[in-house]
Amino acid sequence: MTEGNFVDYVKIHAESGNGGKGSVHLHREKYITKGGPDGGDGGRGGHIILRGNENLWTLINFRFKKHFKAGHGAHGSKQRSSGADGEDIYLEVPLGTVVKDAETEETLFEITENGEEKMLVEGGMGGRGNWHFKTSTNQTPRYAQPGIQGRETDAILELKVLADVGLVGFPNAGKSTLLSVITSAKPKIADYEFTTLKPNLGIVEYRDFQSFVMADIPGIIEGAAEGKGLGHYFLRHIERNATLLFLIPADSKDIGKEYRILLDELRRYNPELIDKQRLVAISKSDMLDAELMAEMRTELNKDLKDVPFMFISSVAQLGITDLKDRLWAMLND
Repeated sequence: MTEGNFVDYVKIHAESGNGGKGSVHLHREKYITKGGPDGGDGGRGGHIILRGNENLWTLINFRFKKHFKAGHGAHGSKQRSSGADGEDIYLEVPLGTVVKDAETEETLFEITENGEEKMLVEGGMGGRGNWHFKTSTNQTPRYAQPGIQGRETDAILELKVLADVGLVGFPNAGKSTLLSVITSAKPKIADYEFTTLKPNLGIVEYRDFQSFVMADIPGIIEGAAEGKGLGHYFLRHIERNATLLFLIPADSKDIGKEYRILLDELRRYNPELIDKQRLVAISKSDMLDAELMAEMRTELNKDLKDVPFMFISSVAQLGITDLKDRLWAMLND
């Protein structure tokens, strides 16, 4: 999946179908001149329904088609025949899709399971035919209910990536390089900030044919929680991750300070993110010799306190197997 094909935010317009009219009909056949009312009910209008699909990773299907209209219910007819229901429209969305009202931005529901179906707009009810209104004092009612009009709504579809491990770090920390080494993903890599503008997903193959999903989230900068830089555009994707892997380069001026800034941005965006499991990986560690690594380890034990950390290098393949082991243990803790 290329970066341009990743769409995680769209607005759509959905309109359900009208209910069909009830029929006004009086039964007539040879030798029966006054058979009474037998008008059937109108069919209901079609619904607009969202359905989760585990094979989808993006909302790109809604990039060019954003208006959806369900079918109208058919009118009732004689002999109490009900009209056909309007055709329902099913919209397939990736797991992790949050649906909001476009006007109020209130969250309506979320799709998190494969095959899960949620009603976005309900079709109008069909009107009842005149046979429902027969009474002892009015045995030939000549009226029936009209169908109820369908409804329309504007909705926001917002994707929060479902991944086991989320990569968190400042721009140019080496997240895309790590993802390309540890998974089969092919993210865009270059030596400048904000190379990654959309989340990249990769499958990490582990022992005994087991695997887990890792997401490379675009880099955080100070003020991201208030929308600075790419802001909320990418922070929402971290909410779905079970474990957060903080990636900080070994040549950083102050590793502890960078970690605290990253953690504070997550806390300000959503305090619940602080409760997730965390692991700090010091990237680009191939530039460190054993003596310098030992000194840094002593300092980090004080600076990071109880947060586990390890030294890795994506280019030199240093500590990559140990990183997989540690993440797998955390995910299955």
